[in-house]
Amino acid sequence: MESVFEIIAEPNRRAILSLLVSSQQSVGEIERQLRMTQPTVSKHLRVLREAGFVESTVDAQRRLYRLKPEPFEELDAWLARFRRFWSEHVDALERHLDRMHPLAPTTATPTKKKTRRNRRDANRGHNKGETK
Repeated sequence: MESVFEIIAEPNRRAILSLLVSSQQSVGEIERQLRMTQPTVSKHLRVLREAGFVESTVDAQRRLYRLKPEPFEELDAWLARFRRFWSEHVDALERHLDRMHPLAPTTATPTKKKTRRNRRDANRGHNKGETK
């Protein structure tokens, strides 16, 4: 059996999972929205179902697929330690940048766009009256 990461690494499966986030879907609805053939959709749904990512119910003549939360909770738990690692580094970067460029409490941080504009305006003013 494929690993969880091999299963979700496949772009068509990720597209199917993305569709199922908002609501349950039939094979036909998935086909139309993703412009895939019925055999392709069915193949990917089978892999997702066997891995526990989706489950299906029968509604009259059609089979509806929906996400199962358990595999995503397991992935989230596994990723949590990396999220903490990332957050610690982002917080350290923020502290470092604050030390490099201390701002008065009432001064707003300029946006990059404003900063560029201010530099251009300063350069234009500096070059006024100069001849080339």
